[in-house]
Amino acid sequence: MNTTITYEFPLNERIRVFIRLEQLFQQFSHFLTGETVADKRAAINVLLDIMTIFRRNDLKSEILKELDRHAKVLNKIAHNQSVDTQKLEELLNQLNETSKKLYATNGKIGTRVMESDLFQSIAQRSSIPGGTCSFDLPEFHYWLEQDEATRLKDLEHWSKPFADIRIAIDLILNFIRNCSSPTQEVAEAGFFQFLLDTNQPHQLLKISLDKSIHCFAEISGGKHRCTIRFMAPSSDNKRPTQSPDDIPFSLTCCLF
Repeated sequence: MNTTITYEFPLNERIRVFIRLEQLFQQFSHFLTGETVADKRAAINVLLDIMTIFRRNDLKSEILKELDRHAKVLNKIAHNQSVDTQKLEELLNQLNETSKKLYATNGKIGTRVMESDLFQSIAQRSSIPGGTCSFDLPEFHYWLEQDEATRLKDLEHWSKPFADIRIAIDLILNFIRNCSSPTQEVAEAGFFQFLLDTNQPHQLLKISLDKSIHCFAEISGGKHRCTIRFMAPSSDNKRPTQSPDDIPFSLTCCLF
């Protein structure tokens, strides 16, 4: 059983978008396996959120740059005697294979989903609160009442353009999260501030604390300085307050 809570804080916009997409992809997979109408509605809503992010960002080029950068880092350490060469080769093969698939993708990712008249109708009505009721979209209501195999086939088809991107984001975030070791720190009176080495390519902060500690981590900062405040949640509708206690936690400054 996991006895800790981990809070993550991205240090640039690119990683922020990647983590948001990671969460949305996980939610989509969860609702995809559910067999109720509510599950399928939720899956559609998550897929619409994913598409919105892709419309606002040139993610294909950003991800290809990240994959290329990580491949260069791995190649640099390939001759280090302490490196597991078999594991390293597997990682490089995964990065290269994913890059090839993305390079082979034509056009902006996700735009072909809108070729479906049904999905296009759902997308247009989704901006209205409750706008996809049965009287608004009888075709959607009909689709929701089809057998599970039919609904699952359509959802997998609509989400297929994002499959390679999801693999790439998982690879990148997994690499970043596991490339650095944590340090044990103490936040005196619930407050901790530290400087980041600007010569290092920091991407992400991870703060972990024991679940028995009645606090949550509130993180702020940027490329140079970061602040962590451990806040005690309030149960009487008041604002959370900074803990007066010394809070032990582990800090990981993730590179690359």
